[in-house]
Amino acid sequence: MKHHDPFKITFESLDEFADLISQVLKCPITIEDANHRLLAYSTHDERTDPARISTIIGRRVPEKVINQLWKEGTIPALLKTDEPIRVKSMNDIGLGDRVAISIWKQDEVLGFIWAIEIDKTLTDEDFTLLKKAADAVKNKLLQLQTRKNKKEERSQEFFWKLLTGHLKEKEEIIQHFQTLQITPPSSFAVFVFQFQQNITTKEEHEISYLLKTAQRMKILLNTIDCNQLILLVQASHIENPLQELDHFAENFLSKMNDRYGMRNIHPVYSSIYDDFQKIGKAYKEALIVLSINEKFPIETKEIFSYQRLGIYQLFEMILENRKNEAYENYALKRIKEYDQKHKSNLIETLEVFLNKDSNINDAAKELNVHANTLNYRLKRITEIGEVNFKDPNQKIMLLLDLKLAKYQGI
Repeated sequence: MKHHDPFKITFESLDEFADLISQVLKCPITIEDANHRLLAYSTHDERTDPARISTIIGRRVPEKVINQLWKEGTIPALLKTDEPIRVKSMNDIGLGDRVAISIWKQDEVLGFIWAIEIDKTLTDEDFTLLKKAADAVKNKLLQLQTRKNKKEERSQEFFWKLLTGHLKEKEEIIQHFQTLQITPPSSFAVFVFQFQQNITTKEEHEISYLLKTAQRMKILLNTIDCNQLILLVQASHIENPLQELDHFAENFLSKMNDRYGMRNIHPVYSSIYDDFQKIGKAYKEALIVLSINEKFPIETKEIFSYQRLGIYQLFEMILENRKNEAYENYALKRIKEYDQKHKSNLIETLEVFLNKDSNINDAAKELNVHANTLNYRLKRITEIGEVNFKDPNQKIMLLLDLKLAKYQGI
């Protein structure tokens, strides 16, 4: 005998449909999109739990709830099956017993229906009805997704115009933000996450999901360029913005690894700006950090932000300034000539010593030599190159010229 389908009706809104499911199953209902943003909830029922209240107030599932549902396997399971899944209560995050089902269109999850089991436990017959509800609502969600995709295309086009400097007038930029219903930030940074290979469509969906469920840091715009994910991140109203940006990067990498097995993603970010006309400049800064990290992987392995680059910020500016000069560092020239003639490695000794902030013990350990041996080498360096290690200006210039030579591949 065929089950009656109470959901084969025309409905005006998702809220109306959520109320209908609630009446049929006799329990509170919420409907979410694929990124756990609240689309609708049943209103004729006061029975609820803290997680549902937070979802309704914030219009999306709290991040701590999403994280826990990933950890204990609910969301991974929902992304693999169209069958209802029973979720046991988790009191530490305010989640009561409930049943969840994914809303599928072919091989893509469009959203989820959640039914809270407060005064009743859903039966096999209720599970069948829940499957019918998920099938009935999919076209409505598909329409919402089509509209959302068009908005995302417009926002990506706008972002590229900002990154490449094609939008320069402040009023015009603010107008574009408002058209996309994005509140213009009072301060921001540009992030670039570099992946090992070009980002696939599947990985793009996974990235999008992570960005839209992250709630600690507000992501205003995002786009993908081959193997790079580029983000415009709000830095307003944050007490320690650099620390928070670091935390955001670490959190993103951790979740990409834990949930999708993606490793070796390299994060960098720009200075913090409050002028929209500098978004292009911020993007260039992030790319400079990437370039420096690639050329100095050991020295800069802990540096991800432009602000922390130190003297590495100055390389392009100095090289540009020296284009028309026949400049050569006299001390380094003499030491290099000595190394070539005597097959020694005083240049390496000098660079390690300066890298270690003139600390004899640390430098000797790095070079794997005795401190006395290092002192002897430093004495030779002072004699050959006429170097005065007590002069900070000379030490800074030596370090800078050593790094510039490596930067140029000399």
